[in-house]
Amino acid sequence: MIDIDLVIFDCDGVLIDSEMVICAVEAYLLTEIGYPMTTDEVVRRYCGISANDMHAAIEKDWGRPLPDDFAARKDAMIHDACQRELRAVPGAVDMVRRLVTPCCVASSSSPAWLSYTLELVGLHDRLTPNIFSAAQVENGKPAPDLFLYAAERMGAAPERCLVVEHSVSGVAAGVAAGMTVFGFTGGSHCGADHGERLMRAGAREVYADMTELGAEITS
Repeated sequence: MIDIDLVIFDCDGVLIDSEMVICAVEAYLLTEIGYPMTTDEVVRRYCGISANDMHAAIEKDWGRPLPDDFAARKDAMIHDACQRELRAVPGAVDMVRRLVTPCCVASSSSPAWLSYTLELVGLHDRLTPNIFSAAQVENGKPAPDLFLYAAERMGAAPERCLVVEHSVSGVAAGVAAGMTVFGFTGGSHCGADHGERLMRAGAREVYADMTELGAEITS
């Protein structure tokens, strides 16, 4: 078992298998308004960063602002899709419920989205109030701000924290925060080379199975 004082989980793509749901909606709407994008392209280019940062990057590249109703339409479609399709990553709920070491969530998603999705999969009560969003810090991932903020709020030194992340930007943020980082590739959005990308970004180990990851941090 790894010797740490705090486990910091990303949410989407680690605890909740939501990235393909979200990215499919983003791709559909972007293509509809004239900025063609496939689901796989959204995953590759924007996975792990906040919606605000993603939309700012698209507007800069496209040279025009997104429609005023884009965010509202996207949120409505994602919420509808989640009601039908959203699931926890296999093994994640049991692992988090059994974890003795203090833990929290630190995600690029909004507070409202985190509450909504964690409630849907049955993890909200276990994790609240230790659910932190990039909306609470100045700079989102890959900057270290969010992980450092979470560690401070939880009373843990950065070097005593373990981050579990699925994205390159998230791994980079954890490394920049001076924390140990494990990569996770068990989400449905992860391709065959995803583990290698996380290792290149600085992950110490990579897991494709939540049960194996859980054995390392709960035993």
